[in-house]
Amino acid sequence: MNNTPIQSILIVGGGSAGWLTAGILAATHQQRIRQKQLTITLVESADIATIGVGEGTWPTMPDTMQKLGIDERDLFRHVPMSFKQGSQFINWHSEHAESSYLHPFDVPPGAVEGDLSRLWLQQNTAQPFSQYISIQHATCALGLAPKTTQQGSYDAYLNYGYHLDARAFAKYLKHHCMDKLGVEHRIANIKKVNVGADKTITSLDTDTDERLHADLFIDCSGIKALLLGQALSVKNIDVSDTLFCDRALTAQIPEQHSPIASVTRASAQTSGWIWDIPVPQRRGIGHVYSSRHMDSADASGVLEQYIRSSFSSTASSTYEIREIAFNPGYKEQFWVGNCLAIGLAAGFIEPLEASALVMIELSANMLAEQLPVDQSEMPIIAKRFNQTFHYRWQRVIEFLKLHYVLSERQSRFWLDHRDPQTIPERLKELLQLWRHRVPSLLDFDRNGEIFQAASYQYVLYGSGYPTQLQQSLPQDKVQQLLAQIETTKHNQLQLQSGLPRNRQWHDVFMAHLA
Repeated sequence: MNNTPIQSILIVGGGSAGWLTAGILAATHQQRIRQKQLTITLVESADIATIGVGEGTWPTMPDTMQKLGIDERDLFRHVPMSFKQGSQFINWHSEHAESSYLHPFDVPPGAVEGDLSRLWLQQNTAQPFSQYISIQHATCALGLAPKTTQQGSYDAYLNYGYHLDARAFAKYLKHHCMDKLGVEHRIANIKKVNVGADKTITSLDTDTDERLHADLFIDCSGIKALLLGQALSVKNIDVSDTLFCDRALTAQIPEQHSPIASVTRASAQTSGWIWDIPVPQRRGIGHVYSSRHMDSADASGVLEQYIRSSFSSTASSTYEIREIAFNPGYKEQFWVGNCLAIGLAAGFIEPLEASALVMIELSANMLAEQLPVDQSEMPIIAKRFNQTFHYRWQRVIEFLKLHYVLSERQSRFWLDHRDPQTIPERLKELLQLWRHRVPSLLDFDRNGEIFQAASYQYVLYGSGYPTQLQQSLPQDKVQQLLAQIETTKHNQLQLQSGLPRNRQWHDVFMAHLA
């Protein structure tokens, strides 16, 4: 048994994945770093640009930033960003009539148990599901911030994440990790990955003639997966037969005075969908599509039409389109020997529910919490890690597929998505069950479920899924829930009168810095 202690960690690749991982590890193990018992080094190339095109986070990100010791006010000062309170899905139901539904971050009492969904169905109300149960529906619709300008860092009335400029975010994290958390930094290209007979990485050779050694290597090198994919030959599990999108056309459109939305907008298109992510200085727009159903010229035309219809003629004439190609899928194993992959090196699928950054957070947190003490623990922790993230990737894929399965759009792309042969078996079973019961804890009973019952309810009933309940709620429960709904309405009105709009919050905040 090898009891050699884990004293050095080498992260290959920067960007959001590399620097978030470095920060979470360093913050968790700060005492060991200060006592010189652990070193964390990040090596990145000066030649490779971050893919980041403007991203949305989950409400986990404020907690992560706080854990890293970051003052939220300082973060807003240096990174173009705004508050995100959910996602809005526009025209996913049909191409023949305008429609939208909301997936807010709010999880009201009684949601995960299914009680509020049962009440909404039982009342047979025409009110949209999210509006009926969630305090956040109105704030999202009005573009309100989740906090006042008087509230401090991470203090808010409502659950929130961020819309942010991914490049600026990675740059900010880099300086914070180096200056505050003791992470060491190298600028170099990896020329060779040296692998031993036991399929563990022994060292990395760089173009600066350094040989870098470590006890644990973390692959954050992006889609190319330099360590886990190329050097250790771990293959991808292809999911393109379930989720068809494999291309994205992206653009950044200047916009400095218009209202800032509280949600990521996802607008359905003939062969994919368009994201619309606002920060104070611009909006990030991207057309995610399937190259099997549309060529790049037509996809560009769809994106350009969206931009023309959404922006002034001046703004819509000053942008450049970038294309990103990807193979939807994830690694057969995420941790092999003394190497694990986090971020795009572990896998990538379309960014429909902003799962990319939260998967980085979850991966880095699990590693930080269960960091092996010595080499003898490595295979045990690696097995756990692989089992956990196989489960999580499968759940993400099912949840994204749900959005397509519930649509009634009629183009070939959407019809193919509803082909039963493309639907994961577990999702088919859940949809069968949900014909007569609502999503609840009974369906998602594992600790750390990435999408819980409330998320499924927002999508299912926002899309008009026809659950036919076989049993009504008891009358005393109905009265209790109706009282909760009335309280929610009252609180909504108070928040509407007291919260600033996102643009107003930003302008007041920046004025205080001047």
